[in-house]
Amino acid sequence: MTVNRTRRRLLAAGAGALALPALPSLAWALPGRKHADWLFSAVDDARGNHRIAAITPNGEQHFTLAIPERCHGGCLSPTAPRAVVFARRPGQHFYVVDGDRREVSHRVAAGGGHHFYGHGVFAPDGRYLYVTANRLEDAMGLVRVYDAEDDYRHVRDIELDGIGPHEIRLMPDGETLAVGLGGIRTHPDYGRVKLNLGDMDPALLLVDRESGDVTARHRPSHHQLSCRHLDVAEDGTVIAGYQFQGPEWETRPLLCRLGPDGAFSELALDEALTASLQQYTASVAVSRRRPLALVTAPRGHKVLLLNHQSGKLVAEYALADAAGARCDGEGGFVVSSGRGGLYRIAPNKPEALALASLPLRWDNHLT
Repeated sequence: MTVNRTRRRLLAAGAGALALPALPSLAWALPGRKHADWLFSAVDDARGNHRIAAITPNGEQHFTLAIPERCHGGCLSPTAPRAVVFARRPGQHFYVVDGDRREVSHRVAAGGGHHFYGHGVFAPDGRYLYVTANRLEDAMGLVRVYDAEDDYRHVRDIELDGIGPHEIRLMPDGETLAVGLGGIRTHPDYGRVKLNLGDMDPALLLVDRESGDVTARHRPSHHQLSCRHLDVAEDGTVIAGYQFQGPEWETRPLLCRLGPDGAFSELALDEALTASLQQYTASVAVSRRRPLALVTAPRGHKVLLLNHQSGKLVAEYALADAAGARCDGEGGFVVSSGRGGLYRIAPNKPEALALASLPLRWDNHLT
């Protein structure tokens, strides 16, 4: 593992074309504040350069930081003005953004024989960072644990007895990790080629972050339903999305729900609607104010709004290349588009409200 222990000014590598004049210091989701004043996402600019972008939820201000590889998901420190953004599968680094200085303070490598899957989450006290990863020698899925108070030093690995862990979230008890196990084997020598489609074994996992025990393993109804992205409600409900790796003509359920009582089910949507999603869901975001979950489907150019308690569809929205999603702190959601737009979805509005359009290709997640 390598760590840059001095602040690296990656912004200097060409970010000026998109940077705006000096902005106020960032405000974060610390105790007593309703929500963060900035959203973070991995993006590519019009020339294909990789960046981390920060934008205000109303779309009025933004800045970008140049980075050397394409990134994917991210997470916020619960105790400090820090965001961490993770390289896209099979990624080699994660990047820690210092919000006050608006620069990358740490670039941390996966280390020999490992790669990252694009997601991570902090412990409630902000000390430990849990990152999904792959051990190449045996394709073991891992949660790698890093000490944020010691320059993100790698301290241990949690083995998941499975392949391809992807998005990871913390359950409301502060001790259990929810992990979408994709089941897909990859290797950096082959880029993003999927090496085991015939014998995939995906699952939605619950993992004790202290003991490392996998306390629950919920398998989808078909072995090629790759469990990828998820979010967790305050009552402990988990909504997760699948990406189907089977034949194009087959229609399979693309969403599942794990209830607070431990009951696991797949959500039955209208068959025509499911088919229109083209076997692919991306970001999942759960409201903190209403029993709602939002799911983006970029290939189907749709956004779905669900009641996460009943699992029923509430509304659907047409949105070209719908990408990242987060709740907005007011009962609605902010959604990005791979075509550069930023939108607000409100439960009582029939259409998405355009907030901004930038010369950026947003990745599938907002933080």
